[in-house]
Amino acid sequence: AVIGMIPEGLYLMVSLALAASVLRLAQRNTLVQDLKCTETLARVDVLCVDKTGTITQPEMAYCGLLPLDTQLTQEGLETVLSDFVSNMEPDNETMQALQKALKRDDFRKAVQVLGFSSETKYSAVSYGEEESYVLGAPEFILGAEGYAPHRAVAEEAMADGSRVLLLAACRPGPNGRGIADPHPLAFILLRNPVRENAKETFAYFRDQGVTIKVISGDNPVTVAAAAREAGIEGADKYVDASTLTTEAEVAAACETYNVFGRVKPNQKKQLIQALQSKKHTVAMTGDGVNDVLALKEADCSVAMASGSDVAAQISDLVLMNSDFSSMPSVVAEGRRVINNIERAASLYLVKNIFSLILAVISITAAFSYPLTPSQLTLMSLLAIGIPSLILALEPNENLVQGKFLRNAILRALPAAFTDLFIIIFVLLFQQAFQINNNEISTITALLVTIVGFFMLWKVAKPVNRLHVGMMAGLIAALVFIVLFLPGLFSLSPLSFGGYLILILFTLLIPSVIWLLNKALEGLLLLLQKAEGGKHAA
Repeated sequence: AVIGMIPEGLYLMVSLALAASVLRLAQRNTLVQDLKCTETLARVDVLCVDKTGTITQPEMAYCGLLPLDTQLTQEGLETVLSDFVSNMEPDNETMQALQKALKRDDFRKAVQVLGFSSETKYSAVSYGEEESYVLGAPEFILGAEGYAPHRAVAEEAMADGSRVLLLAACRPGPNGRGIADPHPLAFILLRNPVRENAKETFAYFRDQGVTIKVISGDNPVTVAAAAREAGIEGADKYVDASTLTTEAEVAAACETYNVFGRVKPNQKKQLIQALQSKKHTVAMTGDGVNDVLALKEADCSVAMASGSDVAAQISDLVLMNSDFSSMPSVVAEGRRVINNIERAASLYLVKNIFSLILAVISITAAFSYPLTPSQLTLMSLLAIGIPSLILALEPNENLVQGKFLRNAILRALPAAFTDLFIIIFVLLFQQAFQINNNEISTITALLVTIVGFFMLWKVAKPVNRLHVGMMAGLIAALVFIVLFLPGLFSLSPLSFGGYLILILFTLLIPSVIWLLNKALEGLLLLLQKAEGGKHAA
């Protein structure tokens, strides 16, 4: 009885299914760093993405500048910008694009260089106390009041998806790190082309009921334009995260807006936490150091291999080709694993549930447990082990719904109680007609295997040629074992009366399973109505 309660093949089946999914993902240039992450990704209902490298291609291009100071010529402004970028380290995509277009070997050496920071949103160089320049987000450099006269020019450029930076003259701040008295010189235009397959990728997630949230450090107008071009729903609902000063404001915004611009690293983490607090399963994609906090907080984190090493190291999945269009296949693989494991697990639970209940009844009613371990092995082999491995490796992209254990148990209950019902009545027949114990054990072993076949047919739906072939092979295997290998599974010869009992209860099995299914569905419906009444009250 105890052996019957052990799902001895379940752990092996789950391990093989997960290992197979990892191998299939590797063939699609996806590195799995956490085995359970494919299951988590299958349950994701909110996907947070960065703009650069996800919606757009990672390569940024310099597109020119818009002068704001009439005292400097276009050539003079480009010289100032060229000297600026030549002094900087190429530690982000923006600087790499600018250096590719403007870097010179004979540039003017700065006496002090302030690298880009995700918090301040700018970088700066100084050639002495009287001459310094800053490059970064206009509203962060000038402040709301100083940016207002130039906002219309900047937003006109942002409307087509261009990224706009401000080049300004300034004085170093009092601590040597900040800036003071910025004087705008020019807007610098850069552009990341939206990925060619972005629309198809985001359409897939929309059809699967996954909400997309775009979280970027760029200006919200630029981010919204890119999101709109990529076909993301709610792209016009955008907010400047720099205006969200408290965690409560961030939490309120996460349900209202789909596009967040000027997001600081800590705010990305707060957004993930706010979505999780509302019972969402959240995945995050990113490629930069500023995404690390959010990647660590997300239920499933996905990094681009072309991004920073830190982001790749702490993520659950790494897209080795840095192509976000691989995500649908990753989600589909996760759904294959969780859906197939769930239905295969229900096969194991049938035996466990009826064995547990039957053991308790046999103890309290003082009758012998009718099955031996070798007879239970017959059911485990033909109705559970072999088919579960086949089902676990099948394609299955259905949306994951409900909780794993609850779904598996509810699916297993009708067949488990059918086994229980059949065995108890067979034992009553034994008392009435004085059939020997060996025959009764053989009858019950064959009947629970046949119930397993009916359960397998139900679990395998929708039925295809593979399932028909599998069922035919398993039934043929059962007939072969009964005829040629009965001793291996402790099966005894049956008398005429034993065959009659076996045939009678075999014919009853479909009706009993159907009635128990209907009873379970009715019970669940009553529970849902009662739960709905509580919520309404």
